[in-house]
Amino acid sequence: MLIETRMPNRLHQGKVRDTYQLTDDTLLMVATDRISAFDVVLPTGIPDKGAVLNRMSAFWFGLTGHIVPNHLIALADSPEAAAYAGNPALTHPAYAADNVARQAMVVKQAERIDIECIVRGYITGSAWGEYRRQGTVSGQPMPAGMVEGDLFPEPLFTPTTKAEEGHDENMSNQEVIDMVGAELAQRLADTSKAVYLHAHDYARSRGIVLADTKMEFGLLNGELILIDELLTPDSSRFWDAEGYAPGKSQPNYDKQFVRDWLSAQGWNQEPPAPELPDDVVARTTERYLQAYQQLTGQSL
Repeated sequence: MLIETRMPNRLHQGKVRDTYQLTDDTLLMVATDRISAFDVVLPTGIPDKGAVLNRMSAFWFGLTGHIVPNHLIALADSPEAAAYAGNPALTHPAYAADNVARQAMVVKQAERIDIECIVRGYITGSAWGEYRRQGTVSGQPMPAGMVEGDLFPEPLFTPTTKAEEGHDENMSNQEVIDMVGAELAQRLADTSKAVYLHAHDYARSRGIVLADTKMEFGLLNGELILIDELLTPDSSRFWDAEGYAPGKSQPNYDKQFVRDWLSAQGWNQEPPAPELPDDVVARTTERYLQAYQQLTGQSL
């Protein structure tokens, strides 16, 4: 498992991804096998998780490129990445020893927009909790009588802050406008929903319901582009379409299994998180691999 990367020129360490400077305008983004839940990095890793995230993101970047450009240049273990092979991060012994290339990609460096762009197609998770308490989702009134797993009349854009530590917080439309301006705020909402709808329809054709997802965007030479990861089991809820039925928790191919186990332990969602038992780790790997194979039609 790849939990920590050990090369020089590390620019940033996120909850899951480690980012290295390659050239003045390119980065190496490594999807480690770390897993977070409730915005806390867990002490236990998930085998094969980083490779799934890396390749699934690349798959979706290719499938949505006609909607919005993205930061992907090449998967690090592809022939197209050979142009960067002399970089110190890639020639460091740890790069080969840890088989980093398997779960890394070379990307364009963009100016990150510090907003988590969340699109919800179905009511579940924190949205379901808020609705039960207040009849709203992200402060927006919802129809009466909804049950868990119901389809919203139309997808909701429910942005949050992007917290480096601690929990992300819901943002109102006005807060997004105050941060980025009215024009860019509208583009973020429209683009996020367009990507979600395209991916939702594709996923349904592969037997998966895309319940919700979160995206990140950046600006490159004034152009809006997708960055970080896209439509992975970490950033999305994938449900088994065959078993989908509103009114219950849905059979899933994402990290909801980990969240449910943690909640059952009575954990207060603050660090430190408990260690995951071996069977939870194994079943989580199985879910991630199944999502990848079902959506892409490829084995890892």
